[in-house]
Amino acid sequence: MNSDDELFMRRAIALAAAGVGRTGENPSVGCVLVRDGRVIAEAATGEGGRPHAEEQALAQAGAAAAGTTAYVTLEPCATRSSGGASCSELLAKSAVARVVVACGDPSKYAAGQGAARLAAAGVVHETGLLADEARAALYTAYRPAS
Repeated sequence: MNSDDELFMRRAIALAAAGVGRTGENPSVGCVLVRDGRVIAEAATGEGGRPHAEEQALAQAGAAAAGTTAYVTLEPCATRSSGGASCSELLAKSAVARVVVACGDPSKYAAGQGAARLAAAGVVHETGLLADEARAALYTAYRPAS
């Protein structure tokens, strides 16, 4: 990881922190897509918890998401309570080259499964960048279901 990684993860944390308390039962997550040091798209979890940050950022970027690095404050989900495509699945299908995650998600919708899906798809992923800062903002209002 490098200093640019920290800069973009701080941006993702700021996006997430701005939504705390407005996402219902879901955590407020931030996602920033970056190519060559430039932000391509960014989003935070929507009001009431949907849509998820990753799916919004990927929709904004469209085909330009291919080859980017995604900075995400919480492990991308592996399953959705709604039955729709999970964030880890959407990231893999979009051909994102790398996913940098601040902290893992112990909920039944992720719990390492999101990271495993990314790995299985050949997406480089790293976890732990600014984890304490992300967790502090995230867990102000969110307690994952076991």
